[in-house]
Amino acid sequence: MTVPARPSQPKRIVLAFGTRPEATKMAPVYAAIQRQPGLTPLILSTGQQRQMLDEALAVFGLTPDEDLNVMTERQTLAELTGRIVPQAGRKLREMGADMVLVHGDTTTSFCVALSAFYEGIPVGHVEAGLRSGNMQEPFPEEANRRLTGVLSTLDFAPTPGSQANLRREGKAAEGIFVTGQTAVDAVREVAGRVSLRPEWQAKLDAGQRLLTVTMHRRENLPVMAEMAEALADVARAHPDTHFVYPVHLNPAVQEAVRPALGQLPNFELTEPLDYAQMAPLMAASTLLATDSGGLQEEGAALGVPVAVLRNVTERPEGVEAGVLTLAGNDPEQMRAVLNGLLDDEEGLARMRAARNPYGDGQASGRIAQAIAWFFGLAERPADWS
Repeated sequence: MTVPARPSQPKRIVLAFGTRPEATKMAPVYAAIQRQPGLTPLILSTGQQRQMLDEALAVFGLTPDEDLNVMTERQTLAELTGRIVPQAGRKLREMGADMVLVHGDTTTSFCVALSAFYEGIPVGHVEAGLRSGNMQEPFPEEANRRLTGVLSTLDFAPTPGSQANLRREGKAAEGIFVTGQTAVDAVREVAGRVSLRPEWQAKLDAGQRLLTVTMHRRENLPVMAEMAEALADVARAHPDTHFVYPVHLNPAVQEAVRPALGQLPNFELTEPLDYAQMAPLMAASTLLATDSGGLQEEGAALGVPVAVLRNVTERPEGVEAGVLTLAGNDPEQMRAVLNGLLDDEEGLARMRAARNPYGDGQASGRIAQAIAWFFGLAERPADWS
């Protein structure tokens, strides 16, 4: 059922998300919509990552208006999809959504976009147009982002390259906006107001380097124990570097990495960090080693070199700019790349000096203005480039 228009009332824009990365990247969009005349933001949470999502929302002082609470232990993708689609449709009707915003490439994003499509509600896709070209890497994210793109009315592409991907797939130019990446807006804001934890600051004061690790992707699980062994070798070769690895709550990840990394004196395994701890840790790091998508952009925004622990990236702009390097998930290659980076201070300096290709910190304002334009409430925003 399509919600009737309410011309005398602000348009209700429902931001739907369920994971920590979505929350951190959508928080500045929520704030920008609040500032945009004629729009009212609401939050629909699926709770796909319950604990980490709640911690991220707390950093930005946000509370969901509705929460599906779909999280169950060791849930399958099919089970998750089967819970989100019908529940999201009911909630969107109850919330009177005039538009639904989803983010990136999560199962939540695709499922809520599908629910909105069934309800006749326009969908705006934040971080649209990213493509790795390989449906299995990352899995299931590459499929999620492509499927969401089929359903979206407005596409907020972070870069001209993302825009070009959408145009090649037949999306109309009028519905595509090049905005920059909202992750840049978020990480700069939080890193600029939150201090590094004292124990990590003490490491820096003692002359040690910090290296932040994240590693959790499904496609890496078959070799994650071997990747952890490679990380252990790199840590042993660089006793002057303190490695901090917030380990994902997924039991399969925990079981794969703790045997190799749990006893090293310069390798710290922590519980997942909230964004208020993670942002200053990244900013203070010499290098990020990650298979995450968002950390690639956040590292670029902070001027921190990133080694991508994947074979392909849907964020090629960072590789082209020189702030990212693909280390792959082959343990031997990964070991060689990380050792090479840590032993090459001049190379790291060049990466730190590279231009950030992901945005100028104003992406969220462009998105809010584009939504207002769609409803006839503002001029069309100029694209970022």
